[in-house]
Amino acid sequence: MRQDRVFKIKFSSLYPLYVKKAESKNRSKEELDRIICWLTGYSQEGLRHQIGSESDLETFFAQAPAINPNASLIKGVVCGIRVEEIENPLMQKIRYLDKLIDELAKGKALDKILRR
Repeated sequence: MRQDRVFKIKFSSLYPLYVKKAESKNRSKEELDRIICWLTGYSQEGLRHQIGSESDLETFFAQAPAINPNASLIKGVVCGIRVEEIENPLMQKIRYLDKLIDELAKGKALDKILRR
């Protein structure tokens, strides 16, 4: 899929898939929300607003209050690509989120996911 098409995917359409992935691996929606808020700087209320809006991924990340400074510590492979080597900043943020959700689904401790 071309990057510009990925950027136009609505966050509200992806969020239920993220919840389903987490819950299918016995993780909670609250843990998922905490990870998203940690990465993006959204408050719970801000995240709920984004879920209820029609924002695409480009807008979701553009409106994010502050990407966590420890996001650069996120390393690994998503969809066969090392997240730390992605050149497009927006695509890298999207893949950071994917990587964090993968770690949650794989049972990694929340403190480790949040790079503490």
